[in-house]
Formats: sequence, C-alpha cells, structure tokens
Amino acid sequence: MTALLRNKRTTTEIGLSGWAAVLDLTGALYLPDADALLVADLHFEKGSSFARRGMMLPPYDTRETLSALKEAVLRFDPRVVVALGDSFHDVGGPDRLGEEERAALGEVRSGRDWIWVTGNHDRTLPPSIGGEVAPELAMGPLVLRHEPLAGEEAEVAGHLHPVGKVVMRGRATRRRCFVTDGKRCVMPALGAYAGGLNACDAAFRSLFPNGFTAHLIGTERIFAIARAMLCRD
Repeated sequence: MTALLRNKRTTTEIGLSGWAAVLDLTGALYLPDADALLVADLHFEKGSSFARRGMMLPPYDTRETLSALKEAVLRFDPRVVVALGDSFHDVGGPDRLGEEERAALGEVRSGRDWIWVTGNHDRTLPPSIGGEVAPELAMGPLVLRHEPLAGEEAEVAGHLHPVGKVVMRGRATRRRCFVTDGKRCVMPALGAYAGGLNACDAAFRSLFPNGFTAHLIGTERIFAIARAMLCRD
C-alpha cells in the first residue's frame, strides 16, 4: 500500500446523482456543472479552542487548513465555494482568527461567491466573516448540508469525517476518504485537527444500505475501494 500511495493522480472523477464530481487530493470536491468547490469541516481555530480549556496543541491548525483550502481554490478557480459546516470549531472561532489568517482567508475568498453552511459547531456566524450563511443549499440535483440525512434525497454532506483503514502485508494505512454510492457523498474533513470516523462504523450503514465506494486520499493520488473490501464484517 505504501508504494501504491506514491503514484501521482491528484483528482478523480465520479458520477453523483447525474452530475460529474471531481474528488481532489486536498479533500475538496468540485462540481463542474455549477463551477462550485465544496469543502467540509474546516474546524478553523480548533487549536485555540482546546488551548482555552487547558489542552495545549500547536497553534498552527488554521494556517495549515488554509493552505490546503488555497491549494484547492487555485487548482479549480471556482465561481463559488461552499463550506459544508463546522468551518469553525466553535462560535467564538471567527473572533480568534489571527490577522495573518484573516487576511489569508480574505485572499482565498476574493473574486468568488462564498457560502458558509452552518454546522453543529458553528450554528451562527458573524457578518464580519463575509460571504453568505445558510442552513443548507440546493444545487442542481443535490442538497448541500452539514449533517447527512438517511433517506432517498441526493446530497453532499460532511460531519462524519470519514476515514478508511487498509491493511496490507501486516501494515495498516489510515486515510481520509470520500464515501459515496453515486447518489450521496459524505466528504472527508479538511481541517488539520479534525480527526476521523472509520467508514465501516455503523453511522454509515443507514446512509448507504446497499454499500458504498470509499475514495481514500493517498499521498499523491486517490484510491477507490468498495465497502466489501474495506469492511470485513
């Protein structure tokens, strides 16, 4: 697996409820039909949130997350960016942004529409952050929201921070992943400190009762692995 993860392929295209969707190595998803870039669970200022509670982490998570966000925006130059909730780790996160990080975010937002979908960590966002704020958003055949909802509706969501674990030759590799059945897609967290939930967890079963494909994000390319191969249950 380690050798495989060195093969270069920074994007891969899938079908998603009749639309093309481009999965990016950063963890972003691009919808060419809408010229829209989707990102999920940025969790800006998680480090500073933990620090306020006495749990000291290196205070560079926002900077690292912004770097990945900028990389995706530069690659696709989208008309619109939609952040699918939990963009800030708590409601005070926007106020704790450093000047450099605030300027970097403004630079990434410049020249394009920006929509913040609210999540369970950031149910409200101040006007000073810029852009539009919405609880969810319809885009073509898809509903864009933070928390995925079981049912027939086609959607792109975040919240669960999916990761896939692959074991080969006695070595385990754990990677962020997109989880999709061609109708619904649960996106990986883009945030540097976001953590992850195994895609084989029961939380995904009601969302994908007929199985899914996990698109694992390697070092330099994305790998598609069917649930039957990923989950030995």
